[in-house]
Amino acid sequence: MSKERKNRTTVDIYGQQYVIVGIESTSHMRHVASQVDDKMREMSSLNPSLDTSKLAVLTAVNAVHDYLKLKEEYELLEKELKNLKD
Repeated sequence: MSKERKNRTTVDIYGQQYVIVGIESTSHMRHVASQVDDKMREMSSLNPSLDTSKLAVLTAVNAVHDYLKLKEEYELLEKELKNLKD
């Protein structure tokens, strides 16, 4: 188990409170929660008939999609940088 000190903070996401524990700063964890809340509200406005569970899954799918696209772009940039150095 990690010996790093863990921070704990309570956040509000889509009207529900959650306790988040992690090694990141509480301000970072709050920022992440705020981004999730914003994305869930955005998805809800586009799909008002979705229940909270389906809305959460749709939000997660969108977040992972965004992450994978950024990861792909990052890897391409790393390759380009490596080619420039060679």
